[in-house]
Amino acid sequence: QVQLVESGGGWVQAGGSLRLSCAASGRTFSRYIMEWFRQAPGKEREFVAAISWSTGSTNYANSVKGRFTISRDNAKNMVYLQMNSLKPEDTAVYYCTADPVGKVGGLPDYWGQGTQVTVSS
Repeated sequence: QVQLVESGGGWVQAGGSLRLSCAASGRTFSRYIMEWFRQAPGKEREFVAAISWSTGSTNYANSVKGRFTISRDNAKNMVYLQMNSLKPEDTAVYYCTADPVGKVGGLPDYWGQGTQVTVSS
């Protein structure tokens, strides 16, 4: 059974930084794409960043490119999201997700419980 557990959320002033962590367990993730999504109050969930567990290649939403960095630690089965130069519009619940490589369409198969990030102006 896949488990994704996020941590590291909190409150920060605009311009500050936070690092989110995701502990992944339950299977071998070498053939998965790990992603971060977020959902702000009253808005739909949106893609933030993705990383291939096997190759390390990354992809980012335009809104966070240059400010956020996704990474993974294969030995520890951890995925991270380093968030710098945070803006009030980054306020949301952030979710760690896992999706099999090659899957086309739809939201990721596996989701964590989410961690709240609040950025004050």
